[in-house]
Amino acid sequence: MNVSEAVATRRSVRKFLPDPVPLEVITRVLEKAQRAPSGGNTQPWNAVVLSGAPLERLTADILVHAQANPMGSGGEYAIYPEGLAGRHEEQRRAVGREMFDAIGLARDDMPGRMAQMADNWRSFGAPVQLFTYTAKYMGPPQWSDLGMWLQTVMLLLREEGLDSCAQEIWAMHGKHMKTQLGIADDHIFFCGMAIGYRDAGAPINGFAVPRVPLSDVVRFEGF
Repeated sequence: MNVSEAVATRRSVRKFLPDPVPLEVITRVLEKAQRAPSGGNTQPWNAVVLSGAPLERLTADILVHAQANPMGSGGEYAIYPEGLAGRHEEQRRAVGREMFDAIGLARDDMPGRMAQMADNWRSFGAPVQLFTYTAKYMGPPQWSDLGMWLQTVMLLLREEGLDSCAQEIWAMHGKHMKTQLGIADDHIFFCGMAIGYRDAGAPINGFAVPRVPLSDVVRFEGF
């Protein structure tokens, strides 16, 4: 698989097969991802990768914790900026509509929507979870570096025939996650990433995720 194919076939997968992912595959991906760019070579990323019994224990814990704190607890950053509007907010809403339509969930089916949201805590059935964090004093440029590292990981996973879903929803319970994962308080929890093999027949993995035209976001001059 070349880079263009990996980019074209990567998507946020929300239903995985139970097939295990070998440790050597995850290790190979993460070793290659160490080549991801970062300003001044700071390499601000850190991660904890769980599978098997440790992931099962965390899943059981977060299901209870999230049910008791449905609006979140101990979040350390805003997942979306206050006042998100215009095309950015419309794009966010549009992909939600596409997803719920794909699985036949009506807009007023709140129990169904809450059940779908809770599937995040089960990693959508993925056998591996990667949790990322960084030092609290890191600024926006280093957070950008962290994003480039995550993208590199996701594309390398595609090269291995694997899929992923980056999950910022875990940040709703950031401080709790740090306690559960043994992350020191001078670091900030960022997100999770479900990793595994996609269930290709699941409707939730097949809906269209449109992108805006290049002309809407890029201006060329001097060509």
